[in-house]
Amino acid sequence: METILIIEDDPKIAHHLKTFIEKYGLQGVIANDFDHIIEQFHKEKPDLVLLDINLPKFDGYYWCRQIRLVSICPIIFISARTGEMDQVMALENGGDDFITKPFHADIVMAKIRSQLRRAYGAYSAKHQEQILELKGLSLYPERLELHFAGQELRLTKKETDILEHLIDRYPRVAGREDLLERLWDDQAWVDENTLNVNIARVRKKLQELGIEQAIETVRGTGYLLNVTWGSGKE
Repeated sequence: METILIIEDDPKIAHHLKTFIEKYGLQGVIANDFDHIIEQFHKEKPDLVLLDINLPKFDGYYWCRQIRLVSICPIIFISARTGEMDQVMALENGGDDFITKPFHADIVMAKIRSQLRRAYGAYSAKHQEQILELKGLSLYPERLELHFAGQELRLTKKETDILEHLIDRYPRVAGREDLLERLWDDQAWVDENTLNVNIARVRKKLQELGIEQAIETVRGTGYLLNVTWGSGKE
C-alpha cells in the first residue's frame, strides 16, 4: 500500500485529503509537527508528498528543497496561490505538479495516480539502482548525484531529469517538447524560459566537473550532448 504524506496546516483540508486518499486504497499520513517535517518524512518513508505552500515557520518551497536533498519521491503542491510565478516556483524548487485550491478530489487522485505510475510503475527500476554512464560520466538518478573523474556533485531533481533524458537520447537530439513533457505534466503555464534556465543550471554543474560546452543547443529543435570530454576515456 502506497503512503501519501500530507503536509497541510488546515486540519479540515488535511483530513479531507486523507479520507479521500484512503477511500481509494492508499494510506494517508498527516504531518503534525511543522518544525520537524524531514524527521517525519524519514519516519514515514512516503511514496508521494502533498505539500501546501503557506505553512508555519517555513514555507512549502523550503520543505520541498529539503526533501529533494534526500529523496526523489513525487511531490505535488496544493495551494490557494494561483499566480503563474507561484507555480513556476513550485517546479523550480523540486515539485512535480501543482494543484490550486479549491480543488476537486477526483483531480487530486488522478494526479496522485499519475505520479505514482511515473515513479513506481512497471517500467521503473525497483530492485536495482539505476546508473546511467556515458564516456566516464555517471548519473545516479535515485541519489540525485553526478560523478566524473573522481568528483561528485549533488543535483536537483529537474537537473537530474534533464541529464537523464539527454543521456537516454544520445547521440540523438533531445527535443524541447519532449523535455518539457518529461519535466512538467502541465506545459500550458510553463514559461518558455523555464527550460532554458534549467539547461543553463545543468551546464554550470557540468562546468564544475571541468566539462565545458557539454550541452549543444540545436536551433529550433532541442539539445544534444557534446561528449568531446570523453575522448580517450572509453
